[in-house]
Amino acid sequence: MFYAKVLLSTFLFMLTTSSLLATEQLNITKTLSSKILSEQRTVTILLPDSYYKNKQKIFPVLYRLDGKENIPLESAVLNKLHRSGAAPEMIIVAIENTDRARDLAPTVNYDPRGPVGVGGGGDKFLDFIEKELIPEVNRTFRTHDFKVFSGASIGGLLVLHAMQSRPHLFQGHIAYSPAVWWGAHSTLKNVKSFVAKRQTFDNYLYINIGSEAAPMRDIYDELHAFLANNKPHKFKLTADTFDDVPHAMTSAAGIFNAYHNLFLSLIMPSSALTDGVSSIKQYYKQVSFQRAEPTLPEEWVLRGLGYELVDAKDFVGAIEVFKYNIEQNPTMASAYNGLAYAYEQNNQYAQSLEQVNIALKLADKDDDGYEAYLNRKRRLTAVLAKSAVSL
Repeated sequence: MFYAKVLLSTFLFMLTTSSLLATEQLNITKTLSSKILSEQRTVTILLPDSYYKNKQKIFPVLYRLDGKENIPLESAVLNKLHRSGAAPEMIIVAIENTDRARDLAPTVNYDPRGPVGVGGGGDKFLDFIEKELIPEVNRTFRTHDFKVFSGASIGGLLVLHAMQSRPHLFQGHIAYSPAVWWGAHSTLKNVKSFVAKRQTFDNYLYINIGSEAAPMRDIYDELHAFLANNKPHKFKLTADTFDDVPHAMTSAAGIFNAYHNLFLSLIMPSSALTDGVSSIKQYYKQVSFQRAEPTLPEEWVLRGLGYELVDAKDFVGAIEVFKYNIEQNPTMASAYNGLAYAYEQNNQYAQSLEQVNIALKLADKDDDGYEAYLNRKRRLTAVLAKSAVSL
């Protein structure tokens, strides 16, 4: 009886453990019965490492064409970027192929340099992605609205087609060496027409090209030049040329730049500071959306932006930024000292002294900046005393 109880306990433990492992599996294969495509479709889903650690967290989603063979490289680069703070964790959905040319080519090809008479199922395949796959992923996993679509060659062609035909569907598009020669250049024409009509397009596109020769290179160059010279407001374009990289390797060559440039830096660049505090708020609103979580600038980032405005002699803008920094970080001495610096540089000595006194009250004597605050106070006190004597 004793041994029976032990065996039963062991069995229950193993059953519970295996159930837990099944529940917390990070690499999942799913098969969908698609009514749109009238066939079974398989996808491989890779969940972020932290997916089960924080049950409230939601994640952006990458939809990658050409199946699970791309998962190892995609996940390795994204994980490296995440660990360095340059990207969020993402759910990766890799779509397996059945008939690649049929599904990924938006139009039928009649160019003798490619397979003649094939393709044309791109819109039907996008219907499957939009109306069946994405809703299923959203129902099953904790997803966020920020979605990225990525593919290579004719997969890249479908990415470009999706961008202009369904601009609402994805917020980021990555097209490695897109086959823009396909189908009498119809996708090239449609993308150019779409971009030409848009004043604003809040989206991201990465494209690249390898060692392809003319006419493929000429057609791609036409696309790149048009996009670079006709970018709508808020449209971010990143492009690479790899003259010594063969067509099949352009994904591997471009993947770092594709994702590194997709996600806004946590450190707002001064070039984005176009409208004072309003531009800071807008920038971090976009960062928060991309990363699927509220994201605010660190105190030293705001202070750095203020310093750059002081260097540019924009004291009104600098003071506004330093005041916003204090609003966000009311207990940090360095925030008040930043405002004191701006006032001092603008010859507003009394206001500067007021702020540095607050900094000294908040700082410990062992703090790195304490001596600098103290020196500022002495300097300001002397200047004000000399002004008083002059009067």
